[in-house]
Amino acid sequence: MNEAFLSAAGAFAEGPLLGLDLGTKTIGVAVSNPERSLASPVTTIKRTKFGHDAAEVLRLAAERKVTGLVFGLPLNMDGTEGPRAQSTRAFVRNLARLDPIPCAFWDERLSTAAAERSLIALDTKRAKRAQVIDAHAAAYILQGALDRLRAARQTGGL
Repeated sequence: MNEAFLSAAGAFAEGPLLGLDLGTKTIGVAVSNPERSLASPVTTIKRTKFGHDAAEVLRLAAERKVTGLVFGLPLNMDGTEGPRAQSTRAFVRNLARLDPIPCAFWDERLSTAAAERSLIALDTKRAKRAQVIDAHAAAYILQGALDRLRAARQTGGL
């Protein structure tokens, strides 16, 4: 997964990236700073139809002037791809038909659980957690990808 990510990430121009956590009901969105050192949660998109979902993702990408998209890939715990991963790949394939923005996948296993633990540690109330969890999961996914990119740059792997 890391090597496939680095290969795809090679197409990213300098600048911020958007991280996305595609769920069945919502899409969590996060953005990096231009230096790609820090990911921050942005918003949660309520999913309807692909056309609306894609338009919102592309609108946010243009608004934030990002140079690439990092999608969380929901792998099974054994590393295989199930229906949710296939659905995410299909979304990205369809999105690529609408816009040439470079996209990469990052393993999102346990991202929502990690985001929830962080929000609980910050004493975030349950109702508020439900509103922001997907954007925080997207930030967790994007931060993992940013850390991998930084490590690859430091070792000459990118």
